[in-house]
Amino acid sequence: MDKITCIAYLLYKSSKNQDIQEKAIQLLNGDVSIRELKRNDAVKALIIISESMLKKNKIDKNQVQLFAEEYMSIEV
Repeated sequence: MDKITCIAYLLYKSSKNQDIQEKAIQLLNGDVSIRELKRNDAVKALIIISESMLKKNKIDKNQVQLFAEEYMSIEV
């Protein structure tokens, strides 16, 4: 899994807030960048925590794959 997909998954799972989850899906689909999300104070801390967890390899790759399959938009 790539870094963006993993961070989007961790961000999605880090909050029950609908707005945060929508931002995670937008990140997954390339509609928003990590840099843009870090400008939002409500999301910045969650992004930093997600990046830290990714660096420590504390992530279930199977769960990330299921998240991507469920929420990734595919345009034909």
